[in-house]
Amino acid sequence: MTDVSDVFIKICGLRTARDVGAAVAAGADAVGFVFAPGSPRTVDAVTARELVAGVPDGVLTVGVFRGQSVGEVRRFTEESGVRGVQLHGEEGPEEFAALCAGGRTLLRATAEHVERCGEYGEDLLLIDAPDPGSGKPWNWGSALFTAPAGRWLLAGGLTPGNVREALDVTGAWGVDVSSGVESERGVKSPDLIRAFIAAARG
Repeated sequence: MTDVSDVFIKICGLRTARDVGAAVAAGADAVGFVFAPGSPRTVDAVTARELVAGVPDGVLTVGVFRGQSVGEVRRFTEESGVRGVQLHGEEGPEEFAALCAGGRTLLRATAEHVERCGEYGEDLLLIDAPDPGSGKPWNWGSALFTAPAGRWLLAGGLTPGNVREALDVTGAWGVDVSSGVESERGVKSPDLIRAFIAAARG
């Protein structure tokens, strides 16, 4: 069972100062900004920089990318000022190695079975549902599920109503949520953000 006081919580897909403030005030350890195209949560680098400016140093700011080139990732990262990079595509060890300079925290997101965090040089591993950002849960409670070793975050279909059970069942080091704290697709609810963090920490 995960120690509730140590649960790492990332609130992702934030687009407004109100929502960033709610996540930080409620005790989030990380806040994520989506730079991948095609999502209702996508923000541009200028908007992200304004939001990042209001985040205290103790909270990790993460840019989320999917299927974008290393050059594009670097550009968005530098222009926005985020301190973490999350790759959510087919990137391999070479891409992670190319992005490790500069002291940024690297997150690797995948729906595949992974034995341990760090296989590609990532600092944190994120195990997601096959359709990320959809809010569709996956069967993390299956007897076939094997938790990776190291620091890993559970994502995919988490809500204030199921996050505590998910942590207890999987023993995840942390959790990542986006659609599970939204009042409608792409629109965050400060109340749900607070409820999610409270539930995750018992």
